[in-house]
Formats: sequence, C-alpha cells, structure tokens
Amino acid sequence: MMEINKQSTSKSAPHTKVRSYQEVVDYLDKHWFVNNTSKTLDRVKQLDAALGNPSTKVNAVLIAGTNGKSLTVYLTSKLLTTEGLKVGSFTSPHILTYNERITTNLEAISNKAFTEIGNEVINMAESLQVQAYSHELLTLMSLLYFVEQKVDVAVLEVNKGGTFDAVNICNALVASVTRVTPANIHTTEDDLMPIVQEMMGIVKPNTFIVSGDQSKNNLQKMHEITNLQGGHWAMPIRKLAPLNYPYEQLHGRCAALAERVAQMFVEEHYNKDATITRDSLLSKQKGKRGRPTLDDKRKADLEKKRTIDQYWKTETCDLPGHFESLETEKPTILLDTASNIDAFDNILLGIRLLQYKRPLKGLFIIMAAAKDTMHNEEFLKLVRYFFKKTSGQMLLCPIESPLPGVQEEESWDVEKVTNDISSMKVKARACKDFEEALAIAKKSIQDERHGLIVVTGSHSIVNTYWRHKGIKKLN
Repeated sequence: MMEINKQSTSKSAPHTKVRSYQEVVDYLDKHWFVNNTSKTLDRVKQLDAALGNPSTKVNAVLIAGTNGKSLTVYLTSKLLTTEGLKVGSFTSPHILTYNERITTNLEAISNKAFTEIGNEVINMAESLQVQAYSHELLTLMSLLYFVEQKVDVAVLEVNKGGTFDAVNICNALVASVTRVTPANIHTTEDDLMPIVQEMMGIVKPNTFIVSGDQSKNNLQKMHEITNLQGGHWAMPIRKLAPLNYPYEQLHGRCAALAERVAQMFVEEHYNKDATITRDSLLSKQKGKRGRPTLDDKRKADLEKKRTIDQYWKTETCDLPGHFESLETEKPTILLDTASNIDAFDNILLGIRLLQYKRPLKGLFIIMAAAKDTMHNEEFLKLVRYFFKKTSGQMLLCPIESPLPGVQEEESWDVEKVTNDISSMKVKARACKDFEEALAIAKKSIQDERHGLIVVTGSHSIVNTYWRHKGIKKLN
C-alpha cells in the first residue's frame, strides 16, 4: 500500500504553473512509466477528492475487455446521442492527438479546454506530490470535463485490467466486458481466469453487467463474480447487429453489445420512472400490456417509428483505425490498429469479405507489430491459410515511432518474421521502414482502382501512415 499524502481541502492547486497545450502533451508523454505497474487506486482517489470528487458527479458506464472496447464505447455513445442524451466518452489509446480520447457527443475536446483542464489536474498532482501516471491524469481530466459539460452519461473505456484501472473510481451503473482473449503470445488459457477476475472488479453493488464473450468458462466466472459483488447479470450477447456488409460480420457483436449497454442505461436509469418513451429507439413504451389496439396500430402506421434494426442498417462504423477504408486514395488504403492475434484474424476476415464483393487486383499487407504480440505459431497459421486462398504479399517493417502509452516500445524482429513467413511459400519482404514498404506497394499495384493496401499490426503504424500524409489531427 502506497503512502498517502494529507489531502488538500482546496479544489484548485495553490501553486500553479501555466503550461501551453504542447507542454501539457509533453508532460503526459513523459509520465506513462511513472508508477504505471503499481496496482492501486490510491493516487487517483486522492486526486479525485482534491478536485471536488468529479467521479461521483457523472453517471458512469464502464467498458472492459481485451478486444473491441473502443468500438463498443463509440457505438454505445452514438446510440445514446441518438436518444437525445449528452454523452461523454473516454477511450484509449489515441492515434494522433490526446484530444481523441475525450469527447462529448463524439466531438473531441478543444485544445483550449484540454490545456485548461490538463493544467488543473497536473498542478494539483504536483501540489499534493502525487506521482500519477498519464492514464490517471487523463482519467481525471475527462471526468472534470464531463462534469463541466453537464453530460447525462459518461461512457468510459477500461484501459487495462479493471479493478485497479483509474476509471474504476466511478461506480458503474452499467458495465460490460467485450471479450477476454490472450493479450499476447505468452498468455495461456489458464492465465485467463485471473484476467477475468481482475476485469470484473468494475462490478459494484447494483451494477448491471452484460458481456459479449463467447467462452462458457469465462461467462460462468463472470456470472459468479457478479453475484458475489451484488451486481445484476444480464444474458450475454450472442447475436450480431444487422450492420451493412461487411461490417455485420466484423463489428456486429460489438454493435449488439453497445445496443444492450445503451438500452440498460436508458431503461434502468435514464428513463426508469418515465411512463412514455415513444421516441426511444431503445426502450419500449411503458404502461401498456397485451396486444395493441386498433387505434395504436393506426398511430404506429402514421408515425412510422424507426426501429433499432433500421438504425443499424443506416449506421456506419467510422471509428478511425477500425477497418477504416480510405477509398479516395488510389489504390484504396485500409487502416486497422489490430495489435493482437484475435484482432488480426478479424481483419483477414474483413479482407476476404471485401474480395467477395469485388475481386482485388493487387493486395499488399504492410505490417508492423510490437514484440511478443503477433509472431507465434498461430499468427503464421493465419497468414498461411489466408494466402492459400488470396493472392497478395506481406511487407514487414519495424515500429519506428511508438505511440506513448500503447506498450509498443519494442518492435518485432522484422527479418525473423519475414523469414518465417517466406518459409511457408508466402510472398513476404522485409522493409527498413514504412516509407519503403508503402512505396513498394504503390509501385507494384498495376490497377489502382482495384488494388488494396492494408496498414495494420499496431496503433503506431497507423499513426505513422497519417504522419506520412502530413496529417496532424483527425477530423
């Protein structure tokens, strides 16, 4: 247990330093390794108290898991915004700027607000002599911003684990665990149960929880822990939301999970005491039972209320870095931050689905990954099976500029990966950097209209692509 400094009763730090936007960014960049391995909420709780307890002033929804968290947060936030709520979202990591992590109604925090709140939180931490790491600081920044913006609900991504993640200072009204899969090549099936236990720390008394995991063992453990901790267990998600092709197969379970999370928040909290919810996509009209009357049917025909299935059919999953297709580029560029085996398998499925719709005439997968995240027997099997049925080539390169806070500091061994892939008679080439890989791919694709270049394997390589394009901020 760390030693806690005496809490200040002031809501603002007595000794302040005014940092510029870039100085706040630089401070965060440098504090990702400060106490980042210690399992405690003491630091963030102390900061929360000193800043006026913003964690108690927001209706919190927490999204945990090893895959699909950011997408589930995004889709949940989009649904709740459609319901007419003001929604704060906190996700991680970012691709280009920290602002991407903190949004209201999916609009990123401005540089001015980011700078002001960043100064407030950093100065408080320094005044209290709390050695906080960057995720803790960003969590408090997001909560302060959401209180200031008077959001109806804050949907917060659990960065890692659950019990000791900084967002767990909030008492979740609704929580979700997307999936629990091996985080890296050293994680075994036996290792997953402690990971499940850790994630389920987000369940508090009266928390409603739903999962999209498909493992019976994982679900059974989650159910047991929910009961022990006084939460409310909901039936796990098994269906896929009816998104447009090919997104139903890729993101359908995240969308269905987002729908259930949003529905639980609306029905159990936001509209709990409402008797009329006619305009809601998510909650049914209350106060009526049995078959609808003829008058009700006539009104329904006149009003033509949009259904949730119709919503999904017109919805686009346009979260940056999540099977993001840049069709204005010639050839088409596909960006995906897939940084583990499960996510990589999903993007290979997506490429196959695209090919069913329109045959590809030239395919290159440009890939850079962190050490111990991809290169194993399962990865090689996936690559071999994919290229047995699909013509194309892999271009392997190192991670050049690791994104802060993403745990991609050490790159994989490009030469070793290339040799292992080539030994399976799959076309693969080692490149010194991303620039070389992209140049080779563009030069080799003869038919730009039907060619595809996939950039994947890590958040850092997607960041590298945008920096190569001279883009400094995502719209």
